[in-house]
Amino acid sequence: MNDFTNYIRDIPNFPIQGITFKDITPLLGDGTAFNAAIEVFAEKYESESIDTIIGIDARGFIVAAALALRLGVGFVPIRKSGKLPFECYEVTYDLEYGRDTLAIHKDAFPEGSRVLICDDVLATGGTLAASIELVQKLGGNIIGIALLIELKELEGRKKIENQPIFSLVEF
Repeated sequence: MNDFTNYIRDIPNFPIQGITFKDITPLLGDGTAFNAAIEVFAEKYESESIDTIIGIDARGFIVAAALALRLGVGFVPIRKSGKLPFECYEVTYDLEYGRDTLAIHKDAFPEGSRVLICDDVLATGGTLAASIELVQKLGGNIIGIALLIELKELEGRKKIENQPIFSLVEF
């Protein structure tokens, strides 16, 4: 199974008017499809000597945690501001429809760790760029970015320089 597009549905005007949300819950809800997606990522990254997999709040947690379990490595969440209980680094960034702040624990992983960042969707690139900045503040070496979906027309890659990106599905 390599075509996952049938497991992603469009939700018009969510979270605000004019935005079409790419809903991954049908993919997550189908055990065979979800497992196949994780296996595609595992095959791509199993030879990369990853120390830590980062998941971006909130749907990125699902992919990152499953992949971390599959590869036998640690999982670290990047969360929205105020959600982590320890000392954090934070970065504020622009969204398609506002502003947000992301945070990571200052001791999330040792300096020099080989890090894979996972998220559900690359849209305009703001969330991913902020996450990259947080990983770099901790001295992590980003070996790749794994995404379920990339929305090509929004050109999010332009905000992500010199990072290898792998997208399972492109729209």
